[in-house]
Amino acid sequence: MAATEDITESRLLLAEYDRIKEEQKTRIGFRDNLLYFTLAGSTTILAISVQSRQAQLLLTIPVICLVLGWTYLVNDEKISAVGCYIRDHLGPRMAELAGTPRAVFGWETYHRNDANRATRKRLQAAVDLFTYVALPVICMAAFWCSPAVGPLLLIVSLAQAFALAVLGWQFLRYAER
Repeated sequence: MAATEDITESRLLLAEYDRIKEEQKTRIGFRDNLLYFTLAGSTTILAISVQSRQAQLLLTIPVICLVLGWTYLVNDEKISAVGCYIRDHLGPRMAELAGTPRAVFGWETYHRNDANRATRKRLQAAVDLFTYVALPVICMAAFWCSPAVGPLLLIVSLAQAFALAVLGWQFLRYAER
């Protein structure tokens, strides 16, 4: 019975806060590394394609960017969701339990009030769109201008273009947060 007396709602909420902040930190590291993996993979494929003069290899770059871009976007959304959960649910509940009118976990709101935040968000959206959408579209355009274009590969590249448009729309949709 004594062990259960040590369990309080505030301790449970603090434990939850610690766990979700750890998850957020892990996701941030993973998300940021996805950008480097995307650039490394795309550069490697581009170099191989140029050296071997096989333009059809350029169609692997959109696949890389779609898979890693979607993974980047999902992780970015979860990172934002953790911050929102802390600001909207966990923080107010902890403040209520502590009996304080002030916000707890103030960093979750403080860093969002930076005057340059909107500019940074727009620039990050531009970097994301260039990396995960514009770069593969440029590679597809190079493929379309090559003699390697055949009916099947053209259909594949058009499907990739559609998928990239959807990914770009999702990046813009989430950039507003």
